[in-house]
Amino acid sequence: MKRVLQRTPVGVARTAVLIAAARANEQAHPRPLFDDPLAAGLVEAAGSASDLNGVHTLAGDHFVLRTRYFDDELLAAGHLQVVVMAAGLDTRAFRLQWPPGTTLFELDLPELLEFKDDALRDQLAVPACDRVTVPCDLRDDWATALIRAGFDPKRPTAWLLEGLFMFLPPDAGEKVLYWVSALSARGSTLALEHVNRAFRDLPQMKAVHQRFDALDARWQSDVEDPVEWLDGYGWDAEVTHQVDLAARHERAVPAITDPHRVGDARIWLASAVRTT
Repeated sequence: MKRVLQRTPVGVARTAVLIAAARANEQAHPRPLFDDPLAAGLVEAAGSASDLNGVHTLAGDHFVLRTRYFDDELLAAGHLQVVVMAAGLDTRAFRLQWPPGTTLFELDLPELLEFKDDALRDQLAVPACDRVTVPCDLRDDWATALIRAGFDPKRPTAWLLEGLFMFLPPDAGEKVLYWVSALSARGSTLALEHVNRAFRDLPQMKAVHQRFDALDARWQSDVEDPVEWLDGYGWDAEVTHQVDLAARHERAVPAITDPHRVGDARIWLASAVRTT
């Protein structure tokens, strides 16, 4: 018999259910871009993501491509210390083939991590690495909590910041990037997602913003040049456009990222190496 789970995700944590639903739906594709047998169970435990169907219709294909992009970036880094910021219902600790000796830290709000751990236990999920959860609020002193959990700032680290920065006020986002950089030994890697102002202002995004506002998940920031932004913190970065990413995986370009439809609006997918 299943146990009574911790409180299901509410507020901004509902976006984590939305992303898990996109991963679950991808499993029905004839040639899925990744294998995630846990996603459907997480969505079921959360009571579905039907309240966000409109967002999924608009951006589901983007979520799938970005998942594969970040999977590849993390594994290519080859580091044995990995940090997933705002991990939500991410299952990379379980579904990716990590090198022996890898430790993966997941940071997110305590109640979300508790819910996730309960739901994963009900699926008898076994991590493929040493998984360490770090309950914290990224607007607070998460760096101290991470170090206390066993993180070693002297070791090269692969950082993932997926679907995070747009939800943070600009000063909070800068603070997160400052501490990520301060904790990164030379050779560390970083992979992130952000948007530019033109994307935030797209007419197609109006309904998304309204839905997110109702969840207290308002988008609050953007960046015009992620390469320059990251360079200011000591990172050598490059951006992968979703047109190229879609071509690489023989998929259609998601409409919400197709420059023929959205002009100069961009969802940035950036990877970087710590050079100092």
